[in-house]
Amino acid sequence: MIEHDIVIIGGGPAGMAAAVAAFDAGIKDTVILDREDTLGGILRQCIHNGFGLHKLGKELTGPEYAAVYAKKVEERGIKVYTETMVTDLSADKIVTASSREGILKIKAKAVILAMGCRERSRGALNICGTRPAGIFSAGTAQKLINCEGYGVGKRVVILGSGDIGLIMARRMSLEGAKVEAVCEIMPYSGGLTRNIVQCLEDFGIPLYLSTTVAEIHGNRRLEGVTIAEVGPDRRTIEETKRFIPCDTLLLSVGLIPENELTRSAGIPIVPVTNGAIVDENRQTAIPGIFACGNVLQVHDLVDYVSDEAEIAGLGAAEYLQDKLSDAKTIDTKAGFGVRYVLPQKVSIDPAKDTSLFLRVSAPYGKVRFTVSSGDEVLATAVRLKAVPGEMEKINIPADKLAAATDTVTVSLEEL
Repeated sequence: MIEHDIVIIGGGPAGMAAAVAAFDAGIKDTVILDREDTLGGILRQCIHNGFGLHKLGKELTGPEYAAVYAKKVEERGIKVYTETMVTDLSADKIVTASSREGILKIKAKAVILAMGCRERSRGALNICGTRPAGIFSAGTAQKLINCEGYGVGKRVVILGSGDIGLIMARRMSLEGAKVEAVCEIMPYSGGLTRNIVQCLEDFGIPLYLSTTVAEIHGNRRLEGVTIAEVGPDRRTIEETKRFIPCDTLLLSVGLIPENELTRSAGIPIVPVTNGAIVDENRQTAIPGIFACGNVLQVHDLVDYVSDEAEIAGLGAAEYLQDKLSDAKTIDTKAGFGVRYVLPQKVSIDPAKDTSLFLRVSAPYGKVRFTVSSGDEVLATAVRLKAVPGEMEKINIPADKLAAATDTVTVSLEEL
């Protein structure tokens, strides 16, 4: 059995940033396990720009952003097990993986989960109709076009207005395809405002809110889809149905954190995020196992993935160095207008500020967020707008958090 101090599962942006942070904090025996043959994860197929503005101070494409961190990993001599698929993780931090050399058993002193997420497929949607060629998840189409050089269609309908769907609307247009419509079942878009503007409005692509694909038509190849408006109960309204001819349907209907390994280790999962319960160091309920990136919560910016991964990497290093605070921890909770709050537990450490990350449950205009514990207000923050597609961050000063005696609740009020 091989032994390592820190084992990081996943070589995408989260895994690389966590490895660099742990190494720089003094844990030189840090390794990355990744199922692909090169580092980078999903970034390798994201050839559009917009990466790195917050983290690196410059605008990069996905492959360029990945290359920055891959170089940092290489410069530090961090060992990377490529083409290595982790198949099991036990509560006592035994990692089982399949590689070209056979089955690996690795005993880790600490583990960082950075497996990312996968796309929700057509099978989860129960759309009526046939099963012709021409139906892709948006990420699969992105990889086929950007990495493999294939064209996927000429007349396109996109279901879902998350960032991947919006970006693929623009990408298909640049490839010469006609994007007939982007349909979103919710009454608001799930993507960043900048992507709605740059990927739809700039290309004259219509966005239909409270609308879904009700039926798929075609035999060997997709011939068209029937779209329909939905009511508050998300049931289709029959009289609004209309047929759109198309040969391609892209599905951008949500991302699911890859937490099978998390569950196999017996780590509790939060249903609302489909990620593990963690504290401010991103440590899970099992001491020594940490989680970060899209396996913990789906992020809208890779810059924030890197920030969170650095927290987990430093936390894992401090765990091995016996530096983690043993202060009392209290729970956090989502109040009015807030969908979830992360981390779910925070330590009352008078020497350490804490940041809470959250998403709102619906679009709002100007709002005030209030972080409170009982009758004590710990922090407030005003935003000119708040939408579900954009993550919010609120800082709590250490001296304020020290006043918390009960559950910390984050809620909002419209101004």
